[in-house]
Amino acid sequence: MKGLVRACGKRGVQEHLLSLLRNCNNVSNLIQIHTQVVLNALSHKNIIIAKLLSFYAASGHFQHAHHLFEKMDNPTTTVWNHVIRAYARSHMPWKSVECYSHMVSAEAEPDASTYSSLLSACARGGLIKEGEQVHGTVLVKGFCSNVFVDTNLINFYARHGGVERARHVFDDMTHRSVVSWNSILVGYVRCGDFDGARRVFDAMPCRNVVSWTTMVAGCAQNGKCRQALLLFGEMRRARVELDQVALVAALSACAELGDLKLGRWIHWYVQHWFVARKQQQPSVRLNNALIHMYASCGIIHEAYQVFVKMPQKSTVSWTSMIMAFAKQGLGKEALDLFKTMLSDDVGVNGVRPDEITFIGVLCACSHAGFVGEGRQIFASMKHTWGISPRIEHYGCMVDLLSRAGFLDEARGLIETMPLKPNDALWGALLGGCRIHKNSEIASQVENKLVSELNIDQAAGYLVLLSNIYAFGERWQDVIAVRQKMIEMGVKKPPGRSWIQINGVVHNFVAGDMTHKNSSFIYEILRDITKQANLEGYKPEINVFLDVEKAGVYFMVFRVAGKGRKYELAGSVIQFRS
Repeated sequence: MKGLVRACGKRGVQEHLLSLLRNCNNVSNLIQIHTQVVLNALSHKNIIIAKLLSFYAASGHFQHAHHLFEKMDNPTTTVWNHVIRAYARSHMPWKSVECYSHMVSAEAEPDASTYSSLLSACARGGLIKEGEQVHGTVLVKGFCSNVFVDTNLINFYARHGGVERARHVFDDMTHRSVVSWNSILVGYVRCGDFDGARRVFDAMPCRNVVSWTTMVAGCAQNGKCRQALLLFGEMRRARVELDQVALVAALSACAELGDLKLGRWIHWYVQHWFVARKQQQPSVRLNNALIHMYASCGIIHEAYQVFVKMPQKSTVSWTSMIMAFAKQGLGKEALDLFKTMLSDDVGVNGVRPDEITFIGVLCACSHAGFVGEGRQIFASMKHTWGISPRIEHYGCMVDLLSRAGFLDEARGLIETMPLKPNDALWGALLGGCRIHKNSEIASQVENKLVSELNIDQAAGYLVLLSNIYAFGERWQDVIAVRQKMIEMGVKKPPGRSWIQINGVVHNFVAGDMTHKNSSFIYEILRDITKQANLEGYKPEINVFLDVEKAGVYFMVFRVAGKGRKYELAGSVIQFRS
């Protein structure tokens, strides 16, 4: 550096340092450049200090940036904008507003870039009052025709429920960029107006990957999974390069609809396009979505293969796999994976179980009957991990204890828990009473059902209570419960089953003959019933006082129909376990 000073003088050094700054890509190099600035007595040069300040602020080193800023004489508008923009993008967006106030006090002149960054900060920080004040200032100072200011105004209103005001700004724009269109599109999606979003989407003169992804993700996240996959198909046909956000949204919809075929295609696309061709590893979030899709479709081994091959795993990754095992009744596998998650090697990477992880592992313990392990894990939540159990965790424990026959302990847990019990807890206890034919504890639950639950919540459990009494041949109690239901105005809705095939939901009630394939369905049910009887299965139908014979067929069908194949309209139907 000294040789460079002799050869080029300070101006040459300044040019060289500016060149280094333009190519700087990490904080370590930035500090070295800063050191050379000080050593070469260039700290008074605003142009180089402004660049240093900009890089420090952009990298989140606000103390260094603030220190440089304090030493500057009469910072220019550009310098102020660097600081305001950096705060707007940071975890402290409100600092942008404070900085703007200091800027005005220093009589520096804000420009369009200033107001764009301010509006972005207000949008990110939920600073609604301040954002509206900035809007007023923009109108007074004549920046309302600037495309960047207007786009950030749209984004500000769209993110905070003011889609009508966002639309007003959008309609008044003389020049709209694709970012402007995307901002108003996001506004409609956020407020759940998908018809409005579709109109904007169809009217867009030019769409980019963000436009498509916004629509696909918006539909998937708001339960419109069929529409999400239709849009995803349009996106593919339009030959838009699929980004990871779009793929995550599509996988979420596949998981909801059970569309394994498309889910597998997306997995293939990820492996052959992202990994093989672009040399880009899928994000943790994308891998998590693949795990969820396979698990939701019941393909647990493929979910596990994705999990095992992940180079990095988040808490969500571990939790998703634990939940997948739990839902498939693989309690031992779920518990073993949980223990691996807690191992030292994993803990070094900052992976800790969260509330959802404990729901998954407690659910696994419940279905596998691991009572001792469940008790230990439940106790460790508070003592080891500092997580206060929620109602869902108590529900898992009550279910675990009730299934295993520890009905007194389950009831004691409900009565001593710091939260108000909900209907799910009483239902889990009643379920245990039904399994173990304990009508005594069931009768003690009766008053709780009547006094603590509303009519809609109590209805199903009172019917279950009636059936428990019937198991014990306590017919007077059966009559008393039914009379109480009448007095409460409880009406027992007919049992209903449904199945979703290719995005179409088919509903059935007991004795239903309205479906176009009813004759074929009942033929299958009769065949299954015969097969079940031949194999020694005898359904306990004496207690189901309100269930018609056809309804019994449906119940038997669920148990005995596994693994058999039938043909309907040229398609083979197989019922899998």
